[in-house]
Amino acid sequence: MSKRMKHKPAPVGRPHGGPGMMHGEKPKEFKKTLWRLIGFLKPRKYQLIFVAIAALFATVFNVISPKLLGDATTSIFTSITSGTKIDFDFLQRLLFILLGLYVLSALFSYLQQYIMASVSQKTTAELRQAVNEKLTRLPLRYYDQHPHGDVLSRAINDIDNINNSIQQALSQMITSVISIIGTILMMLLISPILTLIALITIPLSAFVIKFVASYSQKHFINQQKELGNINGHIEEMFSGHQVIKAFGNEDESIKEFNEMNDRLYESGWKSQFISGIMMPLMSFVGNLAYVLVSVVGGVLVLNRTIQVGDVQAFIQYTQQLSQPMAQAAGIANMIQTALASAERVFALLDEEEEREEIPAQVDVNSFKGKITFDHVRFGYEKDKPVIKDLNLEVEPGQTIAIVGPTGAGKTTIINLLMKFYEIDSGQILIDGMSINDLSREQVRSMFAMVLQDTWLFHGTIRENIAYGNEHATNEEIVRAAKSAYADEFIRTLPDGYETVLGEDASNISQGQRQLLTIARAILANPKILILDEATSSVDTRTEMNIQLAMNELMVGRTSFVIAHRLSTIRDADMILVMNEGDIIEKGSHKELLELNGFYADLYYSQFTTASSTG
Repeated sequence: MSKRMKHKPAPVGRPHGGPGMMHGEKPKEFKKTLWRLIGFLKPRKYQLIFVAIAALFATVFNVISPKLLGDATTSIFTSITSGTKIDFDFLQRLLFILLGLYVLSALFSYLQQYIMASVSQKTTAELRQAVNEKLTRLPLRYYDQHPHGDVLSRAINDIDNINNSIQQALSQMITSVISIIGTILMMLLISPILTLIALITIPLSAFVIKFVASYSQKHFINQQKELGNINGHIEEMFSGHQVIKAFGNEDESIKEFNEMNDRLYESGWKSQFISGIMMPLMSFVGNLAYVLVSVVGGVLVLNRTIQVGDVQAFIQYTQQLSQPMAQAAGIANMIQTALASAERVFALLDEEEEREEIPAQVDVNSFKGKITFDHVRFGYEKDKPVIKDLNLEVEPGQTIAIVGPTGAGKTTIINLLMKFYEIDSGQILIDGMSINDLSREQVRSMFAMVLQDTWLFHGTIRENIAYGNEHATNEEIVRAAKSAYADEFIRTLPDGYETVLGEDASNISQGQRQLLTIARAILANPKILILDEATSSVDTRTEMNIQLAMNELMVGRTSFVIAHRLSTIRDADMILVMNEGDIIEKGSHKELLELNGFYADLYYSQFTTASSTG
């Protein structure tokens, strides 16, 4: 069975703001974010120690080689100035030693990179797992308030940035630190005076790094924020491209994209330009040290206080010292990118979760499905109640239809019933037990939903139906498909139940997709059934088939039906008419028509419209 079946999607709630709506970024906390990111590396501290040891050996070999080359230069220079024979045996020994050192250096560098790749991949895998698990624990309210594209950007792009930065920056940082320390030690052994001259430029280099990084960091954060914006916009535009084309809004969509793209360009080039200034500045500082060492070294050679080969080695060490210092510029760039991404990821990980619940010691399979709303009050915003004072009692096996204008609170009732949101006051009871005393898993295990917007994953039709009951047999899956009037069209497909649905199930019609979701609900064998506009996206014949299947499915089950087409709910045991969060009328279809109130107006207006259209 497809792995995707292990994770159910978040149910549909209130429409959230579009991707263009951006929430305020948290203030930059460089040190806090850095230490928190380091915390994810702690489980691999022994591997990092080995990386440091490998970097130490690789660097030591590179640090020793300039001194040996300097000794070779001194030997040749001494032989020429003294008129003696060049000591080729000595030079040959140095050559073999240097060759061995370079081979060992390459070997340890390879080990360092190999282990570092493992460290970075495992670290980001854990971070990605933490984000994925966090997304499953976030309340529906979070998804209502955050653009989907921005959430995806944090879970994918930002973690990829962290991965790349850890693999490259951390390895280079370890190598650079060891290289700097080793090089300074060798320089001190050769000449403390030249070492002092060379080290004068280090404080200047540190100042350059800090100065440039302080300006570029804010632009890196903006770059990641705008990237989340543009990802959200693209995701929204592609998912609704048919609607955009139908209403001729391509130009508006392109204009909005261009504005976002321009903002991303602005923050991107500023961050790269400012951080890019660092390398030329570091090279300039390094060249200052190179010039000073060359001049002073030449004077010392003339005074015979130092060998010419040692000056040559020292010049190489000066270059070796400037190289890791210059690399620090690139490392700072990568670290800033990683921390900007980590800050966004940690902001997600710090979001308030659904409160942890302990399952009640009850057998939910014994519940009959009696539901009571007792003075329930709820608002998506505390000072704007959507449900003001809801009182309702539903007997087991009853079919309750909920009708009313858009925004009346129909779907909100379902969201509260399934604990997608916490009520502000009052209580909801199932068989006399408050749902607050049951865990979310216990409550939701009693429900099956068929929504207006069908959700099918990439997998076979058999797997999609079995999502309602992963332990179902093939016979039970086929039986459920027949009950939903889906078996007939499934068997006409080339691969039947083994037909693989695409990412958006575009290889079957909307009506057929709806039939599959109904088969899934039938297979789940729920205590309570929720139908939210389940027949709104199908043709009349398919609607008739679905209605027959629903009538069979609803026998003996408490059912809530949300519908705009009032002709589909005439046989409901009770119809609730809602407006502005209140139940303004309730009764059977016949009783409500006799009231000649809000429901009657809705019904006759639809009947009149249908007749005139026909």
